[in-house]
Amino acid sequence: MKIVLFFDQIQSGTGGKEGANVELALEKGGIGSYMMFSEYIKNIGGTVLATTYCSDSYFKENQELVLEKMTGLLNKVKADILLCGPCFNYYNYAEMSSILAEHVKKETNCKPVVVCSEENKEIIDKYKNDLVMIKMPKKGGVGLRESLQNMAKVIKKVYDEDNLSEVNDYIYK
Repeated sequence: MKIVLFFDQIQSGTGGKEGANVELALEKGGIGSYMMFSEYIKNIGGTVLATTYCSDSYFKENQELVLEKMTGLLNKVKADILLCGPCFNYYNYAEMSSILAEHVKKETNCKPVVVCSEENKEIIDKYKNDLVMIKMPKKGGVGLRESLQNMAKVIKKVYDEDNLSEVNDYIYK
């Protein structure tokens, strides 16, 4: 299972909230927040080919370019899964992840998933019927490790094109 990650500048470890105009970039393998859940991805047979990232401000100003470049990359490496998140309760990150995931679902064979907390209710309500959106706690919330294990279970089901009813408790409906 070939996975590409999509992070914001905070989750990638390349920037903070201030001075957050980070252009779309790519690093081979997993970086930043990936270390929190790498073992769960490996346990389901996943290999992270690359981590892509940009700031939400860069995404907003260059949305078409980011969508085009991400589509090209995912097609080139024949990624099976695009993992957008964990977005925690970061609204702008959840929003750009959902926009990207919707585009990827329409334009590639790659299966996107978005991982965010319930604090992003407006985004969840807008996209949950079209995308697989996985539940997680807000930043600093209780149950992070368990939610990352559940995230891996959902990703495996999506990859295998299995019925998601067994993982219904872990996704927004």
